[in-house]
Amino acid sequence: MEEKRKVPCGIIGSGNIGTDLLEKLKRSKVLEPTVMIGIDPQSDGLQRAKQKGLTTIDNGIEGFKAQPDLADILFDATSAKAHIQNNKVLQELGKTVIDLTPAAIGPYVVPVINIDDHIQESNVNMVTCGGQSTVPIVSALNKVADVAYAEIVSTISSKSAGPGTRQNIDEFTQTTAKALEEVGGADKGKVIIILNPAEPPIMMRNTIHVMIKKYNEEIYEQIRTTVTNMVEQVQQYVPGYTLSAEPYFNEDRVTIFLQVTGLGDYLPEYAGNLDIMTSAAVRVGEEFGQRNDR
Repeated sequence: MEEKRKVPCGIIGSGNIGTDLLEKLKRSKVLEPTVMIGIDPQSDGLQRAKQKGLTTIDNGIEGFKAQPDLADILFDATSAKAHIQNNKVLQELGKTVIDLTPAAIGPYVVPVINIDDHIQESNVNMVTCGGQSTVPIVSALNKVADVAYAEIVSTISSKSAGPGTRQNIDEFTQTTAKALEEVGGADKGKVIIILNPAEPPIMMRNTIHVMIKKYNEEIYEQIRTTVTNMVEQVQQYVPGYTLSAEPYFNEDRVTIFLQVTGLGDYLPEYAGNLDIMTSAAVRVGEEFGQRNDR
């Protein structure tokens, strides 16, 4: 039987996220990374991509316009501001775009929740690391107990927050809060991010506080079960995604504690915040590659 052709894909951005994404895409059975697009010819990302046989472009999205047949699916790992122009060009070229910035031009996608609803979109947004970590849990809780309010505190190592992350802090909190509501189902969402400078660097930790509209011992037990099931689903593409403690209940308030340990592909294991973004993006890209005729 003839082996099915992999779908050619490209990465925009040769920084930490783009380079880690490259390592994961090289393992994909559905996608074939063919081009990396950056603006710094000396960046480690472009150097690695060239060594792995990819076409490299060092003058940004304008360079890709001259070679649009290199990729059908493009992963944008730049910044919210840069993504606006990148997406404009890519839409004109008829490409599918998976946005890892907080620009949120396209609908929010969290693979375990709503990929089926957006499989025909030309641009989808991967929310944020905090969103990919916490929205699945809030969605699971909402189906059992109706979430009136969801507040997350996302703590990451300062070392894992590069220039792009720091420039996008406002977009991070706004985008994640909206995703808690629009995808997670909470009536109201709030987000706090903490960059922890501790040495040795800490793993990514997320604390989820929710207020539920109905509660009793039976609902508490349902919450325990649904949270465990959701964690197992996310672990299918983010193996280091774990509960760090049992759910805590105080009448209408529930607290969930999560930790995300990275795979250590390009980034250290403590950079789970970046790892969950690239892992989720690959999962979404594979869904697009498998389901859409190109």
